[in-house]
Amino acid sequence: MDGVPRVPEQRRPGSAQDAAEPAAALRFGVLGPVRAWRGEEQLATGSPQQRALLAALLLREGRTATAAELIDAVWGEEPPSQALAALRTYASRLRKILDAGVLVSESGGYAVRGLPEGALDLGVAQELAAEAEKARGAGDLCQAREVLARALALWDGEVLAGVPGPYAEAQRVRLEEWRLQLLESRLDMDLEQGCHAEAVSELTALTAEHPLRERLRELLMLALYRSGRQAEALAVYADTRRLLADELGVDPRPGLKELQQRILQADPALAEPSAPAAEPAAVPVRPAQLPATVPDFTGRASFVSELGEVLASAEGRVMAVSALAGIGGVGKTTLAVHVAHQARSAFPDGQLYVDLQGAGPRAAEPETVLGSFLRALGTADSAIPDSLEERAALYRSVLDGRRVLVLLDNARDAAQVRPLLPGTEGCAALVTSRVRMVDLAGAHLVDLDVMSPDEALSLFTKIVGEERVASERKAALDVVAACGFLPLAIRIAASRLAARRTWTVSVLAAKLADERRRLDELQAGDLAVKATFELGYGAMDPAQARAFRLLGLADGPDISLAAAAAVLDLPVDETEDLLEALVDTSLLESAAPGRYRYHDLVRLYARACAERDEQPPSEREGALSRLLDFYLATAAGVYAIERPGDRLVDHLEPTEREGLRFGEGTAALDWLYTEGESLLACVRQSVATNRLRRGVDLLWAAKDLAESGANARQYEATAVAVCEATKAAGDTRAEGRARTTLTNVLLVSGRIQQAADEARLAMDRAATAQDVAAGSWAANDRGLISLHQHRYADGKVFFDQAIEGWTAAGNQSGAATTLFNLSRAHLAMGNVTKAVDIAQHGLTLLAALGRTMRLANGHYALGMALTKAGRHTDALDQFGEALTIFADHRQRLWEGTTHFRVAEAHIAARRPAQAALHAEQALAIGCIGGDRMRGNVLTLLGRALSTLGQVDRARACWREALKLFEENSVPEADEVRVLLRPAATA
Repeated sequence: MDGVPRVPEQRRPGSAQDAAEPAAALRFGVLGPVRAWRGEEQLATGSPQQRALLAALLLREGRTATAAELIDAVWGEEPPSQALAALRTYASRLRKILDAGVLVSESGGYAVRGLPEGALDLGVAQELAAEAEKARGAGDLCQAREVLARALALWDGEVLAGVPGPYAEAQRVRLEEWRLQLLESRLDMDLEQGCHAEAVSELTALTAEHPLRERLRELLMLALYRSGRQAEALAVYADTRRLLADELGVDPRPGLKELQQRILQADPALAEPSAPAAEPAAVPVRPAQLPATVPDFTGRASFVSELGEVLASAEGRVMAVSALAGIGGVGKTTLAVHVAHQARSAFPDGQLYVDLQGAGPRAAEPETVLGSFLRALGTADSAIPDSLEERAALYRSVLDGRRVLVLLDNARDAAQVRPLLPGTEGCAALVTSRVRMVDLAGAHLVDLDVMSPDEALSLFTKIVGEERVASERKAALDVVAACGFLPLAIRIAASRLAARRTWTVSVLAAKLADERRRLDELQAGDLAVKATFELGYGAMDPAQARAFRLLGLADGPDISLAAAAAVLDLPVDETEDLLEALVDTSLLESAAPGRYRYHDLVRLYARACAERDEQPPSEREGALSRLLDFYLATAAGVYAIERPGDRLVDHLEPTEREGLRFGEGTAALDWLYTEGESLLACVRQSVATNRLRRGVDLLWAAKDLAESGANARQYEATAVAVCEATKAAGDTRAEGRARTTLTNVLLVSGRIQQAADEARLAMDRAATAQDVAAGSWAANDRGLISLHQHRYADGKVFFDQAIEGWTAAGNQSGAATTLFNLSRAHLAMGNVTKAVDIAQHGLTLLAALGRTMRLANGHYALGMALTKAGRHTDALDQFGEALTIFADHRQRLWEGTTHFRVAEAHIAARRPAQAALHAEQALAIGCIGGDRMRGNVLTLLGRALSTLGQVDRARACWREALKLFEENSVPEADEVRVLLRPAATA
């Protein structure tokens, strides 16, 4: 659809410059009930016929309507005998309500004049639509979408609601058609900007409401296709063709047929925006992520020229890739950034940059990097798919037609790099790595060696200053030679000298000549790099050196100021001074305000220093123990805020160090999700140490990282590691708790049989260790597993056992949580009234503890029971409460699961369009239960679509559900096979 639709047969209101402006301006609404306001006061507009007169005059936008025209507008072809008198009465009444001079008599008729700009909501909508059209024409889709959304928000139900007469009816049809055109235009722009998942949900509901509107069907097909749901997209076409033939006796229009063929052929162009548009200037979709180039870049002239020529050829090639290889510290990143800055003008659509952390133990995951790149290129979070393959495909699609330079720094290997390459003409990639990427097809390989003596001396001189070097040239040559001519080493040495005006170059040379103060820089590879780090480390004062050594022990990707203070056992202010001093030495980086990180090689060197210099060895253990204490104490505090009254925190291992304290939940959750990776890394470091029990308890207290889906994969890997470690250590108490955490993450992902195995072991170990907390959780989990396996009586037994344990421990929150699950067991066994009563009892217990996240689980369980009881309105109220609480506590997977239950309630209430809308939202967000729950959502969505007459799309949903159920060997597959029989949809 080209441009933004204009309202049919409408003109802009005339000005009223000569009218007296009232103290409070009049406003009128016709995009809903006919209403009038003076300022904020709503005015009485009278009977339906009087409102019909006012509407007819307002919609003429200042033009005079004759009495005959108005009588026809209000009463049609059969007016009452006193129609003219009644018309005059209505006009007189309106004059008393409105300002003087607004309703005027003229030429035997009436007109509304003198209204200020923006007085009529329809006029405002026209202005906004025109503004949106202008923005779209200029290529500013974000602005156009935002303005159009404001225009659509002006509608308030049915246009001219309750107003009689043929004129009002004609206007209702006209303005509803315009609203749908505006909505289609906005949805079209949604797809242009990659918001496919969001659009599917809305378009599903709209096609149910307007089944014969082919443009909506076309947009739905495109949104489904771009969301990876090709079968459903084709099914929409089949449903549309059948419906048009049955209802109108016609075939789909050519555009719809063409789209079907393009989907069948998997046309790559369908992944692109449907209409070309210039990049908006005001929208942050032109990334400029290159780090700053160094002002004293020196030498490398041949490499700069060589790489520049390769990048310059990008416009005429499918893709230009240059891969720089060399030992750590040789200057790969500095050269690549310098060349990239020089080539910026050749890539006007932006430059992307990422440190792939390939030299460290945990390199950056390509899917994580792709997510970051897609956001930088303007893609909404909701439009970014989950899998690596889908993200890579979308990334290439977004880059198609653009000229973007991608700098992939510090890569591990070619496999890490391949998904991140643009792959389209006009784009280019620069890659740096320690290894030669001979298996990166088509790449221009560059081997970067150390600097020549002249280049090294030139770099040293630029940093230190010509004056100081000129008189000590030989000493300067000794310095750069001792640095192995490595640029990073030279830069560190020169920076230290530049910061010490009392030192001479000879002093620095003498220090470097002392082999006791540095590693053997003459060796190749890392040893040469470590020699340069030794120089900086040796110049530190004792406090700085201790901080440097101990902070390098932590495994996380970075470390917060508060966590660093715990490692060093120092006040925060003193810690910050030390860390900032280390930043000044370039041996520590400031990742963000209050967060710090090491370069991978520097971290390795810091650890080597700790092993060598931190005596006795217990100092190293003490540092990591304090860090673990900090994380455990803080995570326990977050858990307590999220779940007031939950006594789990009373059963955790004691800590000698306090953690952070938060006044409210938002700050607590901010901390948890920001620290997620570092916290899990700390747990992994506790394996095979005497910190193991605290590590397990930290993992348990941070269970939201798994349940929310935020760090589920890392959480699971950590849980597996601690399970193995606790088993090897023979610590039954810790093993029981570790297996409880693993059970939880397996349940979240829907792997029921694996969860059952772990829960059984968890319960056995907890019983052996007499660990009431772990035993109660294990019993609760086994009850949930029994529900999934349709063993409802067994589930009830486990839930009763868990409640008994919670009650004995005085844990009302835990007891209430299990009551909600017990309610679901009774519901499954047909005891609906009992299920309602139990869920309400659990809510009563929790309500006394305050606003806890688990209240949402209570509303969720009660909503399910009320749905079965046929109390659909009450059920939807409960689900609404659950959605609000889950959203507040950032439980996205639970939000998605609740949308599924809302859809169930709407299906039960015979509202298939609303059911389809919420099922689509569940699919877009994701659910607790992984692929199995996705299959359930697809099954329900198919039922809703089938009821709406969209049989082919329904069957596509069922086929996808059946595939998921068969892959997971679950009994729900039988139900779907029945649905897929021809008789099920006949």
